[in-house]
Amino acid sequence: MGLFNKLFSGSNKPNETKVLPWIALNELGQLQNIENKSKTKTQVIFKHSTRCGISRMVMNQFVESYGFSENDLDLYYLDLLNYRDISNEIAHKFQVLHESPQLLVIKNGTAVAHESHGAINDMDLNRFV
Repeated sequence: MGLFNKLFSGSNKPNETKVLPWIALNELGQLQNIENKSKTKTQVIFKHSTRCGISRMVMNQFVESYGFSENDLDLYYLDLLNYRDISNEIAHKFQVLHESPQLLVIKNGTAVAHESHGAINDMDLNRFV
C-alpha cells in the first residue's frame, strides 16, 4: 500500500501526512467480496480518473475531510483508466450509472448511496457506518 499512501495522502500540517486506508480495486473478483463483506461492514468505492483535474480536486477534498478508521468501513480505490472493465461491472452489479469521479456506498449487497463530482464531499458517510 506504500504507493497508494504516497499518491493519495494530503497534508493537515506542513509536516503531517494524512493517509487513508485505501484498498486497490483491480480485479473483477473483488466485487463479489465487496458484496459479501457489505453484509457485516460498510464498503465504499471511490472511482477516480487519474487524468481529470476535477476528479483530482474532489479526491483531495475527500482525503482531507475523511475521518474513518479501517474498523468503520472498507475504502476501495478504482483507477478508471486502467480498470474500465471493473467500473462497467460496478455499474451493472450495483445498478448505478457510471460517472467520474464517483463514490458508492455498499451495504447488504446493495448500493445504498452514490454521488459524483462535488456532491461526493457533501455526502455524510456517518449515516452508513
